[in-house]
Amino acid sequence: MNGVVVFDLGKVLVDFDYRVAVNRIAAHSSTSPDGIKVFLSQSNAIIDYECGRLTREEFYECARKATGFRGTLEEFGHFFADIFTAIPPMIELHTELRQRGIPTYIFSNTNDLAVEHIRRNFPFFRNFDGHIYSYEVGVMKPEAGIYEALEKLAGRRGADIVYLDDRPENVAGGAGRGWRAILHETPEKSRAAVEKFLL
Repeated sequence: MNGVVVFDLGKVLVDFDYRVAVNRIAAHSSTSPDGIKVFLSQSNAIIDYECGRLTREEFYECARKATGFRGTLEEFGHFFADIFTAIPPMIELHTELRQRGIPTYIFSNTNDLAVEHIRRNFPFFRNFDGHIYSYEVGVMKPEAGIYEALEKLAGRRGADIVYLDDRPENVAGGAGRGWRAILHETPEKSRAAVEKFLL
């Protein structure tokens, strides 16, 4: 196959737990952990931030006003972004693909605080041919524009793209464009599916 493999980031290559951020931010805020959780999971601010409509500073200001956070932007950024742990079997799969000369890409709904943190703390993250982030292209999966951006970056379309994501709606977005889309459930299932497509 003369194609590429595209990885979602969160819950595919790195796990994350927003409860860590919730508790750390709440400890420096006038809002309860439940209130912080609502802000991080349901507010328009997080969507706007991950679509690039808010800068880091603007997002921090929204968070500060909504939660009464008393710390600095740097402290907030650390609490907000330091929520990730590696998923070793998936990182090993990526390493093996690179060793076989297969181009790989990151394709993620995310923000600059998370990307900076992962880049700084997870060495595997540097070894991709390219990255498409929602905050940079101004649109989130499963909207068509972000898939188009990946196709343009990779120079591939349709069945030349093998794509792993843990969200069914995002997988459907890729499948609808003819990508070989895989719903990531376990590393074992994803490895088997990738190997099948790469035969």
